[in-house]
Amino acid sequence: MRVEVYVDVLCPWCYIGKRRLTAALEHVTERDKVQIIWRSFELAPDEGRTPGLTAAEAMTGWWGDQAPTRIARIEALGAAEGLTINLHRARPVNTFDAHRLCHLAADRGRADQMMEQLLRAYHTDGLNVADPQVLQRLGGEAGLADAEVRAVLTGDDYAEDVRADRRRAAEHGVTGVPSLVINGGRPVSAIQLPTQLRQLLETDRPVRDAGQTSVVHRDDHLH
Repeated sequence: MRVEVYVDVLCPWCYIGKRRLTAALEHVTERDKVQIIWRSFELAPDEGRTPGLTAAEAMTGWWGDQAPTRIARIEALGAAEGLTINLHRARPVNTFDAHRLCHLAADRGRADQMMEQLLRAYHTDGLNVADPQVLQRLGGEAGLADAEVRAVLTGDDYAEDVRADRRRAAEHGVTGVPSLVINGGRPVSAIQLPTQLRQLLETDRPVRDAGQTSVVHRDDHLH
């Protein structure tokens, strides 16, 4: 089974979804037959590389009085998965280079580790994931060779791979993250409980989501 997971580092739901997907995979009957492919989906391709407002401040601009409740819900759901999501520290930036690094990691069999490092760095530690020095360190922590990470960050390797994922997302009808495309089928939300995700992975048939089908779209960053 081929499972393409469309994500962006800026999305807290992607962090939650990744943790739930990991939990689901632990109980899949034939885990070795499930191929996970991380796909790039930039929520804010026009974002700069210098951090500005925090995610929480940006959300207040989008949601107004509803922002505190929504922020608290996201952070609570993260905590339930053992994650520390701090939207008052995270500051949105361009994620193109972070995605390029994920493609390098995929070529080295370290994509899951790289994505984990990036999500934690942004959502928990509030680091600038557009900063080459930060990305260099995170690449090393994900098990990548320093020289290879440096070569990617100082060149344009994997740029076309990120753009190809963008085109692939459009072809599959992916409009938000985190989304799963299983065996080339229609996209479904990865914000499902582990038991539901396990059913998807074992049957390749969509199941009803327990009220948590939201994905983050490019037009509003968070939904």
